[in-house]
Amino acid sequence: MQSLRMIEDWPVPNAATAVVRGADGALLGENGPQERLFPLASVTKLLTSYAVLVAVEEGVFELDDPAGPEGSTVRHLLAHTSGLAFDEHRVMAPPGNRRLYSNAGFDVLADTLTKASGINFAQYAAEAVFEPLRMRATLINTAHRSPAGAGGLSTVADLALFAAELQAPKLLDPSTVHAATREVAYPGLSGVLPGFGHRRPNDWGLGFEIRGDKSPHWTGAGSSPETFGHFGQSGTFLWVDPAAGAACIALTDRDFGPWAAEAWPLFTDAVLAELHG
Repeated sequence: MQSLRMIEDWPVPNAATAVVRGADGALLGENGPQERLFPLASVTKLLTSYAVLVAVEEGVFELDDPAGPEGSTVRHLLAHTSGLAFDEHRVMAPPGNRRLYSNAGFDVLADTLTKASGINFAQYAAEAVFEPLRMRATLINTAHRSPAGAGGLSTVADLALFAAELQAPKLLDPSTVHAATREVAYPGLSGVLPGFGHRRPNDWGLGFEIRGDKSPHWTGAGSSPETFGHFGQSGTFLWVDPAAGAACIALTDRDFGPWAAEAWPLFTDAVLAELHG
């Protein structure tokens, strides 16, 4: 795919990207060092969410089990509606009232999973998600300030396997993935989309941001409203566009900033244009 060469002009030391087709998980194109390990920052939340959903299907706990602040549940934490502050265990609102994006909430999720399963969260994620998908380089850095929210490290090659799973699930029931990625949890809630300001509504699934009609956005102007995924402050993103039948991963080693807010949507639109022919 010629559009993937655009990363060569990004103002970053290193970048890698790949596009993965939906049903068969075929690699449609790649550019850059596919095996290079990059910090994922908040793209980690996609991996954490998947591990939590595996735990739900395995009966470790249920989505509506209590977790976090009084009145909050596993579902609230996944959907950033527990009321916890961004990076500290401080309650800012009652559960279900606001979309408060929270690293702290994801670390509470990890602690909840650890206590319920008796297995350290990083190990559980590895055994439940990374190993079955053969994501051999991916890991959770437990020394990170927010391991489950932003402590992941991975490669484009590994995340391409994860992107294929998101489009044609094998580890989870497809209905579970559909609910997490295509159905808005607590519809109508407003909140801040990190890096882009306040959005009303600020749609989110269970750990996965849903694009909806947000504008401006880190995906493209041509991205469908059903597009879901996440970006990370370390200069990383993963999106799946069901209308295009494909997913795209891009990892860099320059923190998110105005360069990314400008480059990523143009890149995404070029990828989508090439996919649509």
